[in-house]
Amino acid sequence: MAKGNNSARGALRQLASDVAKDVTMFGIYPHAYNRAAKAPVDPRKVLFIEGKLGPMPDAFQLIWDRLSADARYDARYITLDLNDVSLPRYIANCRAMVKELATARYAFLCDASNIVSCVKLRPETKIAQLWHACGAFKKWGMSTGDKHFGATGSQIERHPYYRNLALVTVSAPEVAWAYREAMMLEDTPDIVKALGVSRTDVFFDEAFLERARKAVRDAVPGIAGRKVILYAPTFRGHVLQAKSPDDLDLALMKRELGDEYALLVKHHPYVKHPTPIPASCADFAFTVDMPIDQLLVAADVCVSDYSSLVFEYSLFERPMAFFAPDRADYDDWRGFYYDYDELTPGPVFEQTAPLAAWIRGLAGGFDPSEVRAFRQKFMSACDGHATDRILEFMGMA
Repeated sequence: MAKGNNSARGALRQLASDVAKDVTMFGIYPHAYNRAAKAPVDPRKVLFIEGKLGPMPDAFQLIWDRLSADARYDARYITLDLNDVSLPRYIANCRAMVKELATARYAFLCDASNIVSCVKLRPETKIAQLWHACGAFKKWGMSTGDKHFGATGSQIERHPYYRNLALVTVSAPEVAWAYREAMMLEDTPDIVKALGVSRTDVFFDEAFLERARKAVRDAVPGIAGRKVILYAPTFRGHVLQAKSPDDLDLALMKRELGDEYALLVKHHPYVKHPTPIPASCADFAFTVDMPIDQLLVAADVCVSDYSSLVFEYSLFERPMAFFAPDRADYDDWRGFYYDYDELTPGPVFEQTAPLAAWIRGLAGGFDPSEVRAFRQKFMSACDGHATDRILEFMGMA
């Protein structure tokens, strides 16, 4: 009986959510936009629109820095605070945002937005989707319409996330097809362009690299004198209940590698309550809450599973491995754009012992040819000048 009640409550919650979306996205937001659009477009106005509360995303930072320092533009950062405020407050935030958008000349996004997509955009406004990841690893958007993860295909079609875009910039020509599929851009395929990913420009800046290495060493003094392994798995489950995997045997890693290496564990930002490091491993493994770009710079070896950060890490042509004991389940849950074994530019492990042995074996040397080929295929447009190309395309250089 309890199971039936839970199912009924779940159905009612979904119905209420669907009704709220219809009312806001077919009514409230378009109405607010259309009224505000009676005013002229401000040619200086540039919006950076982020759905979640928190610091400005890396995907925005370099373009924001450039435009906010340029007297020709009035750059404004707007957050909608999704999942951090009440529903009425969120609706009010979204309504205020579309009113601002109605008189903006330019706007930048780095994630899905069915709010921006639900209005009939005036032709004077130009919107760029910078996205928050490189390459194309795990599926998202319409590509997961038949998977357990994310919205269903019918829900995405009713309230699309990727309309009104003038540009979707990607890390290489190779992955453009995946973005067209995920974003339902079959009718406007040419807006997907391999101009590069702005936030990767920092990896070609020697001053940034030096600052990043120092920042990590200063933040985690316990790694002094040792090489750094970065373990950065993606999250499991739904976004609001995201968890980190706990299959990696930290005690074994410490026993096999602790003299030469320290392990930095970076959990996905969606994970609010990560598994703590056991006290017995506290001098070997360290949970870090630092910007991922700094950690990638400092890492001598990267271990991940299904995270797109491996695309950025390939720019350094350093060793990387994949720890994926739940690969079959994850494929069923969310899926991959490429065959997993063919995509990964490093060995795949399902147990900790062989992973540790492989890392220990790096003392004998590392051949970067596989990582280099991966970089050339998936990151060819990331060369330190992506920000320049994006702004030039937008007519803002």
